[in-house]
Amino acid sequence: MTLSIVIPVLNEAAGIEAALRALAPLRTSGVEIIVVDGGSSDGTAALARPLADRVLSAPRGRAAQMNAGANVARGDALLFLHADTRLPDNASDLIRGALTTNAWGRFDVRFDSGGLLPLIAAMMNLRSRLTGVATGDQAMFMRREVSTAAGGFPDIALMEDVALAARLKRIGRPRCLSACVTTSGRRWRLHGTLRTVLLMWRLRLAYFFGSDPGKLARQYGYGAAEQ
Repeated sequence: MTLSIVIPVLNEAAGIEAALRALAPLRTSGVEIIVVDGGSSDGTAALARPLADRVLSAPRGRAAQMNAGANVARGDALLFLHADTRLPDNASDLIRGALTTNAWGRFDVRFDSGGLLPLIAAMMNLRSRLTGVATGDQAMFMRREVSTAAGGFPDIALMEDVALAARLKRIGRPRCLSACVTTSGRRWRLHGTLRTVLLMWRLRLAYFFGSDPGKLARQYGYGAAEQ
């Protein structure tokens, strides 16, 4: 089973080279690395080009960018990875093993910071196991044909990961790997941990009751330089 990793980016010049160098062993082993830029103004695409198999441009928005990457990917399996998230060393073996029994899955997540964030990560992982819903921070992966059958990520401004997970659940429950990806706590540190938790709960509840994802994205704080 071949694997393609799709990474949506927007103004990630400060960290994209480190992110792609961390994936270099996987790339050497044959994993395809695809970076999809959503219109960066800081040279992210140029920095990524020597370190990826393909660097694409797509309309801004994680859903549109990840779908663009999936459309050109050559792998039998797809992994959607945020630029500020690091995989465990044996990620490709874990994904291949999981997809022999399940149509899709995700990793547990941990943050690169302390304080309340380890507790929040544990709650995220537990909630995901109980509900069968994954988020982008957990590095969702799936067989290519399953992604196609689900229609890819809905082209919405926020909650595209939750929306796709809901579609994938109709095909089968996810394989929830206990191995952890490590993601940045930068947004949590910037805006305050408790405040961010409450905001995310409120936005998720509002989405569940039918609020417009574009409006929710603005409340989340997506600005010109953020995804």
